[in-house]
Amino acid sequence: MYPVHDVDAILLLAMSLAAKRRPAELVEIIAAADLAQGAIPPETKLSDSFYRLSEYGLICAQDGGYTLTPDAQQILSGHAKKAKTPERIHDIKENLADFHLNGEHAIILLTVEQIAAAIAAHQAGKRIIGKNLLMPKPKPVEDSKRPGQHRPFKSFATRRRKEK
Repeated sequence: MYPVHDVDAILLLAMSLAAKRRPAELVEIIAAADLAQGAIPPETKLSDSFYRLSEYGLICAQDGGYTLTPDAQQILSGHAKKAKTPERIHDIKENLADFHLNGEHAIILLTVEQIAAAIAAHQAGKRIIGKNLLMPKPKPVEDSKRPGQHRPFKSFATRRRKEK
């Protein structure tokens, strides 16, 4: 695949997050891209990326959503589990550079207006706490004492010495 764009790698990474068990809607893909990178790419670049990736057979429309094809899943499976996002994007870009077109595929045409509406819906959902499931949840403050522990633990040898 030539040339390889950063947005293509970000979109594939976002779709892998959003479409794990079922095809993801456009708003879910936008939310996953925001979560993965911390910023949402421009609408025109996302529209072009959807076109390129569908032309190469890496993404497809299914059941009102979008999902990865087996070729795309193979491209995404090559990086380490503990790799940071920039490292993953770099690995995906390398794998995309080695990918070659196999036959003709259905092209996904998304307009800039559709993507802008999805971004606006994501931004509105981000303001409502608890609405966006892809956003990290704050961790509760833990108590220093463990529940059920009334006294500090003493080993058997320590207790035996004190009894004598």
